[in-house]
Amino acid sequence: MHGTPGATPPPPLPTDRLRFAMPPMHDSVEDERRHRKERLAGALRVFGRYGFEDGVSGHITARDPEYSDCFWVNPFGMPFAHITVSDLVLANSDGQVVEGGHHVNQAAFTMHSQVHALRPDVVAVAHCHSVHGRALAALGDLLDPITQESCAFYEDHALYDSYSGVTVDAEEGRRIARVLGSGKALVLRNHGLLTVGDSVDAAAWWFLSLERSCQVQLTARAAGRPVLIGHRQAVATREQLGGDLVAWINYQPLWRQISRAEPDLFG
Repeated sequence: MHGTPGATPPPPLPTDRLRFAMPPMHDSVEDERRHRKERLAGALRVFGRYGFEDGVSGHITARDPEYSDCFWVNPFGMPFAHITVSDLVLANSDGQVVEGGHHVNQAAFTMHSQVHALRPDVVAVAHCHSVHGRALAALGDLLDPITQESCAFYEDHALYDSYSGVTVDAEEGRRIARVLGSGKALVLRNHGLLTVGDSVDAAAWWFLSLERSCQVQLTARAAGRPVLIGHRQAVATREQLGGDLVAWINYQPLWRQISRAEPDLFG
């Protein structure tokens, strides 16, 4: 807007006339279930765009809003880029399919189901074999507080300092869940990354942010000696940026992009 020099500027708009997306409220279990499934299909497609898919590895699970010990998950062997809402599979805590027409990856589901069991506050769990996440995991390292984004994980993620092969044992899954504790993320040594959230959007954003933070840390170390952010500042930054609501808000541009560009995901 261009005005006449010296003219009085227009008054500011009332804040209630400005748009700001917040997590939706649902009138029924059916509406909430549909919403979670839509966000799950969309997140899987976003992960596909970012190259997080590696063969049949990689999963995002979302707790059903009615059957709290059942979880929606991507079907075994289906490309992330092709997944629609109707393709999603509902499995119980033992990995048995109770709704849907496809198998689930039992190795991945074992880990997810144990995290869900020990963390009733968690709606979604994301785990993929992303490149930079695997590289940091191969070093057996955690994230250092070297950027604003990595501070969101400061003292809120853990290292699972063991590797025993493909996770197919429930006890191994329970050990992983116990190491995660109340945190938002886990580095699985020699394996990859895992994130959780109180929504699909939050869990997906934390995974994206964690993977990027791994990339930044590896790049910075290769170039020199990164300067750490001090403890007090890192904690303060985490308190500002480390909540699931902030993660949900950060994820919305990606959701809008994928849902508008690929509306067939709603099928």
